[in-house]
Amino acid sequence: SATILLVLAAAVALAVALGLLLQVPVNRFCTASSNQTGFLCNDRETCIPASQVCDSISNCRHGEDEQEKLCGDLPHSLPGFLVFHCSNPRSWVYADQRCDGMNDCGDCSDEMGSLAACPPCRSQWWSCSSVFYEYCSCIPRRLCRDGIQHCLGWSDEYLC
Repeated sequence: SATILLVLAAAVALAVALGLLLQVPVNRFCTASSNQTGFLCNDRETCIPASQVCDSISNCRHGEDEQEKLCGDLPHSLPGFLVFHCSNPRSWVYADQRCDGMNDCGDCSDEMGSLAACPPCRSQWWSCSSVFYEYCSCIPRRLCRDGIQHCLGWSDEYLC
């Protein structure tokens, strides 16, 4: 029986050395800076924002954020938690672009409505209907009282 255990241990060691044992799938979800949806690198410490995955820049030490398996057929090859599907079925953005104040989908579906489910404007933002394509229902407060209309009804110039 000792010989059998020794042979079995040698077989397991060889399988591990050759990478033949099945590996448990890695959960890559993490929360990056500013509470953004992120991608966990192999070192299990580095969490990069979703929008830095498949951007042609290796942000993980070993380049796992740019691998062909992950980036070969965007957005289909990405894990679902990295993708937000806009109301237009042909459009998508990275999950960390949802509720970031910018009109990334082009139709504001990443900032407004039931698909996005965004909280109210953040403290450094003003709630209004924007007149510019760039914003949707909030504008940065730095644009208030700058002499340029950013909100319907001019609330950014008179109330903000």
